[in-house]
Amino acid sequence: MTMTPGQRKFALTAHVTSSVGLLGSIAAFLALAVAGVISEDGQMIRAAYLAMDLIARFVIVPLAVASLLTGLIQSLGTPWGLVRHWWVLVKLLLTVFATTVLLVKMELIGYAARLAAEVTLDRADLRAVGMQLMVHAAGGLLVLLVPAVLSVYKPAGLTRYGTRKREYGAVKF
Repeated sequence: MTMTPGQRKFALTAHVTSSVGLLGSIAAFLALAVAGVISEDGQMIRAAYLAMDLIARFVIVPLAVASLLTGLIQSLGTPWGLVRHWWVLVKLLLTVFATTVLLVKMELIGYAARLAAEVTLDRADLRAVGMQLMVHAAGGLLVLLVPAVLSVYKPAGLTRYGTRKREYGAVKF
């Protein structure tokens, strides 16, 4: 299914918006994780972890899913295809990987928020959890920068499927 130019622009706008929003929200999450780990102020620590939970649940997860879905729509509705070019396939795999890790880490994020909300703040446990979250947020940010770079540079190279499609004339590149 090939999209009309108007549909392609709309889908591209949705994809870029959700992807850039995802990067920004992960950066905000990382800033809160750093604040939670290095701060000595109990209120700041509590606020950081409670805010991280809210950002993860209501911003990062929806944007990750939106980025994944709009990327699929873009790839299936344009000549780039989903598995014709290596750069598109790598983007898909990295986004699926990052989204999966995020969904697995949601339990840890909720645990950190529950620890922060307790009457007696256990800074040692919270700091250990916070370090994990900080490392995962930094890693997620780096992993998701790769698809952004691939989208801009679009390195040459077809998959075997893409090569077969081109050789048999089914698709013109």
